[in-house]
Amino acid sequence: MIQHHGLRKHPATRPRQQAVRCLCILVLLCLSPVARSDDAKEIQFFRDKIEPVLKAECYSCHSHTAKDVQGGLLLDSRAAVLKGGETGPAAVPNKPAESLLIQALRHEGGLAMPPDKPKLPEATIADFIRWVDKGVVDPRQGEKVEADPSGVKAARNHWAFQLLQPAIPPIVSEANWPRSPIDTFVLAKLEAAQLPHTAEASRVELIRRVTFDLTGLPPEADDIDTFVADTSPDAYERVVDRLLGSWQYGERWAQHWLDVVRFAETEGYEYDRTIPDAWRYRDYVIDSLNQDKPFDRFLAEQIAGDEIDPKDHACLTASIFHRLGPVRRNAGNPDIALSRNEVLTERTDILGAVFLGLTVGCARCHNHKLEPVTQKDYYRLQAYLAATDERNLVLADTATQHEWEATTKRIRDEMAALQKQTRLLAGAERVRLADMIEVLEDQLPPPLAMIPGTQNNFDKRTAIHVLRRGVWEKKGEPVGPRPPSVLIPDDVPELKADSTDPRSQLATWLNRTDPPLTQRVLVNRLWQHHFGMGLVKTANDFGLKGDRPSHPELLDWLTQTFLESDRRWKPMHRAMVLSQTYRQSSRSNHSLAERIDPENRLLSRSNRRRLSAEELRDAMLAASGRLNQKQGGSSVIVPVDKELVQLLYKPSQWQVTPDVREHDRRSIYLIAKRNLRLPFLENLDAPTLQNSCARRDSSTHAPQALELLNGNLSNGLAKSFAARLQTFAGGDQERLVTLAFQWTVGRSPNPTERQRSLEFLRDEPLNEFALAMFNLNEFLYVP
Repeated sequence: MIQHHGLRKHPATRPRQQAVRCLCILVLLCLSPVARSDDAKEIQFFRDKIEPVLKAECYSCHSHTAKDVQGGLLLDSRAAVLKGGETGPAAVPNKPAESLLIQALRHEGGLAMPPDKPKLPEATIADFIRWVDKGVVDPRQGEKVEADPSGVKAARNHWAFQLLQPAIPPIVSEANWPRSPIDTFVLAKLEAAQLPHTAEASRVELIRRVTFDLTGLPPEADDIDTFVADTSPDAYERVVDRLLGSWQYGERWAQHWLDVVRFAETEGYEYDRTIPDAWRYRDYVIDSLNQDKPFDRFLAEQIAGDEIDPKDHACLTASIFHRLGPVRRNAGNPDIALSRNEVLTERTDILGAVFLGLTVGCARCHNHKLEPVTQKDYYRLQAYLAATDERNLVLADTATQHEWEATTKRIRDEMAALQKQTRLLAGAERVRLADMIEVLEDQLPPPLAMIPGTQNNFDKRTAIHVLRRGVWEKKGEPVGPRPPSVLIPDDVPELKADSTDPRSQLATWLNRTDPPLTQRVLVNRLWQHHFGMGLVKTANDFGLKGDRPSHPELLDWLTQTFLESDRRWKPMHRAMVLSQTYRQSSRSNHSLAERIDPENRLLSRSNRRRLSAEELRDAMLAASGRLNQKQGGSSVIVPVDKELVQLLYKPSQWQVTPDVREHDRRSIYLIAKRNLRLPFLENLDAPTLQNSCARRDSSTHAPQALELLNGNLSNGLAKSFAARLQTFAGGDQERLVTLAFQWTVGRSPNPTERQRSLEFLRDEPLNEFALAMFNLNEFLYVP
């Protein structure tokens, strides 16, 4: 071999230089796994035994020719085999027992190759074991190793991942219609489609629409009359500013945010334990919106409030965000550790849905099948939360805490003694002691006032690995915190796993604007609640398979305006509801628009919508005169059917608030319990509280009519409404009918309505008339 490479033919004139060079070549050749003479038969073995199997069984999923590379693993070169995929190297030379490829061929450790097929013959597996044991000899050098398994690099061209582009309002033919650039963008699309816009809504319709949209309550009759009579050019602007400055604005818009973060005050699953004082998060959101807190601060406080200022109660309350997901408590025993994997999964998934508008949760077990999110990306995002732990900050003074602890210890000691006795008993006596234990448990003092927030516990920091198939016990490659690859350059490194402020760094990255994905997602949410549908219809999915924006330039213009407004919500609300697009009537006689744009994506008219469950309940309370507008504080538990309470694991969890005046508070203050949703709200499409709700459904089904006509709530409020009408109208039936219409639909009845109402009242009780008013479409829907 040496003679073959000419080592004896070097000229004598440069003996030292050539000798050194030849020795280097000799060393390299001897070290090369494909050039050693003793590898020749191994190379042939690879060609005969290994390569045909790889091509036949593996290349369809694990080669550069694969349509969808699985697990980030390539097997079409030696370098790729040694590099491996998301779970680590496929083969460790000379160590078949440590090689994932061998485990997969043997169908061990939860791995299986080829998938969905029987194991390969034992002789074939033995060939692979020999191949690895001999050093993974493989002549396929020089082939590309890098892959783009989830299309990350190509996906960086996706519209949602781009920087903001200067959005210049287009030129339109009907130049006198737009009131703002919003209208110009909308009108340009309408003109291109040759669709007409509708006329402006009536003043009664407009104030009813904007009042519900901004506060979730109907306008007062006096406010309607004042606005209708006010002909000044800025009359509507002053109405909008008044509504944005009201406390009720925060209550209404907090509900939208609570839907997205799947706010609940209990942990779900079988035991559905209460999270003590979780209502403080609800009040934090209301307060933040009423203060018009900049969104970057609002985001940072929820992601990392305890890191930002661990002594500030508002920041600690914001960190309850991480406690809002369902939690499985083993056997209902709070002393047993949480299932850490499930907790981290919940906390990771919600970050993607709420702030990024991406379905990152689908990458927990494998690369996302539809989006450019790898499994490694998922666990890198999770790594920001590795040290995040629960922290219940008790707000009571020391003496109160000691008294509470002593009482709790006494009762728990009695319970433990009885539990010890039950192990020795059976039959009726055992049942009797079990009942005594349950009685004692109900005597435990209620939790002290606290903030159920989060903190970093670095001593118990979870080491984050890529988990094979998402299974906690099957740990692969360790990873550190890093944003999703599609949103950052390739050379951005992972943070150190033990970074002292990981969530603050995550919040800082989320608030960046290169690209402004987080800001686009938020602006789209605001638009959705004013116009009935987002510019991007899939508000929680801005990925490749999500909806494309109907007006991309408008979305960028709104996002830029949002950034220039210090990321505050109220200027965006103001711009949207003052636009001519928002002021359009929902009535349209244009069949062309219905045919060309049945979803009204081009906004040729306003979208009529049914009141949400909370709006409808609050509107009935307002009409009846019973609405209690007390602000903030503990959540209210209202009476429900006993049969529903008995379905709970512990019916004692549903302790009805004793002060009946509290039962008439706004719906946002009713307890959000996962395992017992209020029937009235559930019937009218209130979300399940299990997952992020980007946009509520608006269904129509028989139980809704039954609830509104026969339900305890609607009939009880109708009775109160009737009593109020009787008080104000006395015996004047004409005045009673007028007040009924003004307090429900915001206008006086027309002659036909008045006549029919009076005829109805001659034959039917006033309670029935009041209930009928609650069932009018005009009451149930915003025009």
